[in-house]
Amino acid sequence: MTPTSNYAQLLGREIHWMDWGPKEGAAVIAWHGLARTGRDMDELADHLAGQGFRVICPDTLGRGLSQWSPLPDAEYQLSFYAWLAEALCDALQLDRVHWVGTSMGGAIGTVCASGLFAPRMKARMASLVLNDNAPELASAAVERIKAYAGNPPAFATVAELEAFFRTVYKPYGWLSDAQWRRLTETSTRRLPDGRVTPHYDPAMVRQFTAHDNDYLIWSHWDAIEVPVLCLRGVDSDLVLPEAVAEMRARGPGAAGLLKVIEVPGCGHAPALNVPEQLLPIEAFLRLAA
Repeated sequence: MTPTSNYAQLLGREIHWMDWGPKEGAAVIAWHGLARTGRDMDELADHLAGQGFRVICPDTLGRGLSQWSPLPDAEYQLSFYAWLAEALCDALQLDRVHWVGTSMGGAIGTVCASGLFAPRMKARMASLVLNDNAPELASAAVERIKAYAGNPPAFATVAELEAFFRTVYKPYGWLSDAQWRRLTETSTRRLPDGRVTPHYDPAMVRQFTAHDNDYLIWSHWDAIEVPVLCLRGVDSDLVLPEAVAEMRARGPGAAGLLKVIEVPGCGHAPALNVPEQLLPIEAFLRLAA
């Protein structure tokens, strides 16, 4: 299915998104991870669109084709991302949405579902899928992210950048050669000196340096009242088993609204590109509709 590419001014910033499927379909917002783009959701969006869902895949502020923030300390944080999500739903006149979020995208979905940052989002959220995300992340993994995210490497050729992506994103699990190539081509930008580098604003790492514990969001988790599906890569170094155990014991977990699936052959984070990952998400969304 062929999506459309779209732009809008949201909160004074140009935001890009891909729009898949029939406009009258149940709406799904599929939000990517920290240093990635909305095109990571292509397989998921194509699958769900083929089943009648409408799937919106934004590029976060500072990533992909969305504008870079002129105020990085103020805008690269979960609260501003939640306000952008609310503005996107307003622009698209979406009154009810399901949310599928990988890593950072899951955290944005969590704070949207709580309504603590963007109150009108709470009533909009029909369900939440967390792809290797939890209300508390492993500190060692966060330090690893802080070390690399603000200093993206640069290479002379796209082939070298693809080799880099194949190494650092090996925990995604199996991807076809064509999928690795698309991942590379949709997340590459060329520097003034002609080299290529990942397509994001290095200043987005200030989310970690200017906002300590921005990803420590148990208070948001406790406020969620919709069904939640958590996919955890078996080998994830970001979402630890003890965090999942606490998720089960409080908030939507304590209310019986949480389902957890351990995804074999993956770390952080499953690529959402194979039937073993796509079909459980589709089934969950249908039950939550």
